Amino acid sequence: MQSAAAVGLLRPCGATTAAAPLQLRNPSPRGFGVGVGQPLLPPRGLRLSAVAPRAGISARRIGLVPVSPEQEDERRRGARDVAVAATAAAAGEAGAEEGGGLAKTLQLGALFGLWYLFNIYFNIYNKQVLKVFPYPINITNVQFAVGTVIALFMWITGILKRPKISGAQLAAILPLAMVHTMGNLFTNMSLGKVAVSFTHTIKAMEPFFSVLLSALFLGEMPTPFVVLSLVPIVGGVALASLTEASFNWAGFWSAMASNVTFQSRNVLSKKLMVKKEESLDNITLFSIITVMSFFLLAPVTLLTEGVKVTPTVLQSAGLNLKQIYTRSLIAAFCFHAYQQVSYMILARVSPVTHSVGNCVKRVVVIVTSVLFFRTPVSPINSLGTGVALAGVFLYSQLKRLKPKPKTA
Repeated sequence: MQSAAAVGLLRPCGATTAAAPLQLRNPSPRGFGVGVGQPLLPPRGLRLSAVAPRAGISARRIGLVPVSPEQEDERRRGARDVAVAATAAAAGEAGAEEGGGLAKTLQLGALFGLWYLFNIYFNIYNKQVLKVFPYPINITNVQFAVGTVIALFMWITGILKRPKISGAQLAAILPLAMVHTMGNLFTNMSLGKVAVSFTHTIKAMEPFFSVLLSALFLGEMPTPFVVLSLVPIVGGVALASLTEASFNWAGFWSAMASNVTFQSRNVLSKKLMVKKEESLDNITLFSIITVMSFFLLAPVTLLTEGVKVTPTVLQSAGLNLKQIYTRSLIAAFCFHAYQQVSYMILARVSPVTHSVGNCVKRVVVIVTSVLFFRTPVSPINSLGTGVALAGVFLYSQLKRLKPKPKTA
């Protein structure tokens, strides 16, 4: 048998000529089945290592080196560590998203709780003041004054970004401020005349006026199902009105006027919408409207009721000065706070969800006011109120079902 050097697998180390590619010199045509002069490829699992010619090296050494078990284990451990790290990172991201979702849910739940709580306190303290101090214009202006102080405080301290208002924006906001002023004034006039529960039962008719005004001024025609949902609302309010112990026409029409003005505000906000690039967020817009409402109602107060909130007037009427001021300020603070929280919720949820929350809020206010003031309620009155509120809930659900566009 010929040696490895004889067949050309190895060359002498002292060779001075450049090494040719590794070839198998097959002396016999019937040898390994490889043609004469063809290169011999290394088998799998082996690594061809070569030392490239460098200065001072006259030849390269070529050998067939297998991958060691230690290297293979190290490669597998590295791949396993990468997979474990990727799995841990994915689990961490999922946990962070879950924790963030829970925090947002808790925050939203807290906002809804504050919305209901501020509304309850506003209605209770406001009613207590209006029962002994029958000057709704003065009371409403005090509420706007407190809201103005709160808005200015937030702008000065930087809690809210100070808005930059142009003349065109003020002109667009002015009609909104006017109907906002009248809506809150009419609400206070109604609360001063009838029970809190009855005022809020009448105000459940807001969807009726929303559909009516949107059809008249915006051309938004309701679907048949939305129209049908208005039937229990109107019927329930009518049934509750017929059996209301505190019913009087002044309180009834004041609440109705409040519905018209508040829904007119929504229509105007669409008709007089400011350009998108100049738009204001809801909380800033509400703060500006509050300040404008105070200056709009102040001269009306002077020309109609006069200033009745001075200590001299209150003491001459035999009223507890400290009690009236405390309750008025608490009601005014809650008045501004519940509306601002309402806008904060609206920025986080859809209008339909906000509408459902508002319906639930009305139920909570009616129940708490009946319990607190011990308002006499007959079974038929309760039925009418329940039917009206159920209609409001149905309306809010049907509003999100948009009609399919007609195909040509």
